[in-house]
Amino acid sequence: MSAPSTRRVRVALVGSGPAGLTAAIYLARANLAPLVLSGVPSGGQLMLTTDVENFPGFPEGIQGPELIERMHQQAERFGAEFVDENVTSVDLQRRPFALHLGSGQVVEAEAVIVATGANARWLDLPSEQRLRGHGVSACATCDGFFFKGKHVVTIGGGDSAMEEALFLTKFADHVTVIHRRSELRASRIMQARARAHPKISFLLDTEVVEVLGQETVTGLKIKDLRNGAVRELPAQGLFLAIGHVPATEAFRGHLDLDAKGYLKTHETTRTSVEGVFAAGDVYDHRYRQAITAAGLGCMAALDAEKFLAEAAAPKASHA
Repeated sequence: MSAPSTRRVRVALVGSGPAGLTAAIYLARANLAPLVLSGVPSGGQLMLTTDVENFPGFPEGIQGPELIERMHQQAERFGAEFVDENVTSVDLQRRPFALHLGSGQVVEAEAVIVATGANARWLDLPSEQRLRGHGVSACATCDGFFFKGKHVVTIGGGDSAMEEALFLTKFADHVTVIHRRSELRASRIMQARARAHPKISFLLDTEVVEVLGQETVTGLKIKDLRNGAVRELPAQGLFLAIGHVPATEAFRGHLDLDAKGYLKTHETTRTSVEGVFAAGDVYDHRYRQAITAAGLGCMAALDAEKFLAEAAAPKASHA
């Protein structure tokens, strides 16, 4: 059996969302010929987003996939190379670092930027998946504007769900919070704020069993977990706020992670291994916006560029 092929590059980027693509643009313009391991599927959460109206420079808005494609083309224009493969395992204990791909190929890199992002938790209902981007969303900050004057539903019982519900009241006529348990998990202060808002109501001990609608959301089929009764709830939007899962599995045991699995960083983008940097939602679990991910991609690229320059600089002689 032949040994897997090995390729050597100066810097490898893992992930192809706004963070990874911005880092690729900066590194390519610095003549570092970055190799972008895009992952399958590629493009990150924006590939699941329809209208993006809060990314600077697009006053008329832009479709999420189109924004990703433009950033991809910009990085390629300056010399970035893309490989549509997943990183399955890594060896960060030696230099150069080794990234093992699903095809069996090994990429060796002097510096690595991890920009694998985080994926929203979903209900895994076929109807929910079908209507993602057409009334079903996991980001109220991104999509709340499109629900002016409508009735929307937020699913979740933690602080994030309360924050999403409160934010949505700026646009929606009414927000119903659905939680499958009898008590919310949110902090008392967040619960109090949400319960005091006249536009917010609660359905506890309840779960969504189907999202209704053909082209867009028209309602939900919900089940009362206390008695099993199923009924329909009219709604024009569904927002999931049941958490995110950082895509860090390949780096577990190699880089320091926090209790929720996000990468730990210090001095902004530096991870626990010198020469490995993080960008975007893979460590930023607070903002989760395309623009903040892009900004962090820029910072990670500048940090990686500085690291490579210092590593290549001749050492001063003390003779």
